[in-house]
Amino acid sequence: MTATLDQELPQPAELLATDVTAEVRATLPPLTPRRQLVRAVLIVIFALSFGLVIQMTLVSRLQHHAAQGRAFNRFRAELATGVAPIGPTDDANLVLAPGTPVAFVEIPSIGVKEVVGEGTTSAVLFDGPGHRRDTPLPGQAGTSIIYGRRASYGGPFHRLPELKKGALIRVTTGQGVYEFSVLGLRREGSPVPPELAADSSRILLVTAAGSPYVPNGLLRVDADLKGQAVGGPARAVSTASLSPEERANAGDTRTLWALALWLQALVALSIAAVWAWHRWGRAQAWIVFLPLLMLAGIAAAGQFARLLPNLL
Repeated sequence: MTATLDQELPQPAELLATDVTAEVRATLPPLTPRRQLVRAVLIVIFALSFGLVIQMTLVSRLQHHAAQGRAFNRFRAELATGVAPIGPTDDANLVLAPGTPVAFVEIPSIGVKEVVGEGTTSAVLFDGPGHRRDTPLPGQAGTSIIYGRRASYGGPFHRLPELKKGALIRVTTGQGVYEFSVLGLRREGSPVPPELAADSSRILLVTAAGSPYVPNGLLRVDADLKGQAVGGPARAVSTASLSPEERANAGDTRTLWALALWLQALVALSIAAVWAWHRWGRAQAWIVFLPLLMLAGIAAAGQFARLLPNLL
């Protein structure tokens, strides 16, 4: 009987802990609106900063790897069936959607194996190198321009500065396999290579110069085709009509609405986290809201990355 009563009654240590916790909570001053605002702002800044770092260093690499796998499978199937694009339109005469695979570039000396998508906006370059739409495809007569990121989203062109004169660049398109020989690297102020003959082909690889994540101008690699160039359809976009978002080191502001929506979600979650912190306690609030804040922060950072230079 005595043992049963002892088990049912609270022990002195439990009573003391309960009394101390209740007393501490009772003595805590209520959060003023100003303190609540400051705490919410700090949470938003933390979530955005954390999300941007994770997005640019980890998530972007995973995204690039997955996108390249999908693009490679698609392009290989199109090559096998003879429907790979050789111009600005597909076999149904429809303008190629941004990111449509148009080539596969290999640079053995620096370990590059990348599917090239159509277009050069930030969104296209999330998935790999992009072909500038106002230029012919590699192997066709003229100069084909390909953009690639230096550091973020897999940094497919991060080793471009290591290329030496005479290095091999192999490009596969719907018209065949073409080999190019590197003429040299160009930075701001470097001399331009000799003018290309009318029946020749050249590719120009472009990425950001300077330190990774701190672009400082452009780095260009010129390479001439070994052999005879082929013809191709006329381009649907001229250099003058190329959109600002597709030019070198440009950002894309066309999806600001999506960034605004994610920021609103992040602010709402931050306010809810501050309320829960005050009502439930610190541990409970973090357990519930930390995963949500991280997801919203990464999503907002992904939209924010579209505003950054497309060669970053």
